[in-house]
Amino acid sequence: MTGPNEGVGGDAPQAIRKLKPGKLVIASHNPGKVREIRALLGPYGIEPVSAAELDLPEPEETGTTFVANAELKALQAADLSGLPALSDDSGLCVEALNNEPGIFSARWGGEAKDFDLAMRKVEDRLAALPPETSRSAHFICALALAWPDGHVEWFEGRVDGTLVWPPRGDKGFGYDPMFVADGHAQTFGEMDPQAKHAMSHRADAFRQLVAAVF
Repeated sequence: MTGPNEGVGGDAPQAIRKLKPGKLVIASHNPGKVREIRALLGPYGIEPVSAAELDLPEPEETGTTFVANAELKALQAADLSGLPALSDDSGLCVEALNNEPGIFSARWGGEAKDFDLAMRKVEDRLAALPPETSRSAHFICALALAWPDGHVEWFEGRVDGTLVWPPRGDKGFGYDPMFVADGHAQTFGEMDPQAKHAMSHRADAFRQLVAAVF
């Protein structure tokens, strides 16, 4: 997918702000996301520090899209820390469930963000539908990069696949154990992290970010 900084219809990409080496706040309290983002940022001279390490509060996610929620998290972290901040808002969209849980993916796990519970809720909803119902789904990842002066760049990635049950694998996080990407046999929960990083929704968004800001 293209973000606002990508060329559309063959147009040249717009000139955007570059990110210099140094400290960057990862505006997330999700250790799985922080771990993946650290790995993806490793080669670029960035020193990632998480919002949790800086004791920054988690903002209420009041946006109605992945991009809106990513922007509000990145802007708050940049404002409070005085550093550039990168936020990820991502989730699972199940086509037969009108693209739910979508932006509410973490909240389907309750206050404890229990993804075993969240995956069971998805499966129960699908099981209540006719047997021939499609199990197609996709992950979306919106990345927002904000500076303390309020400037924001955003990028959105996607990966399509199918949901399986029961969940398989103990790698990854979130809904990974029930998601098989198109063209693959393993779930994200079974896949080696490096293999997932090469083709996930987050990797897609990161490829766009890297091409634009580094």
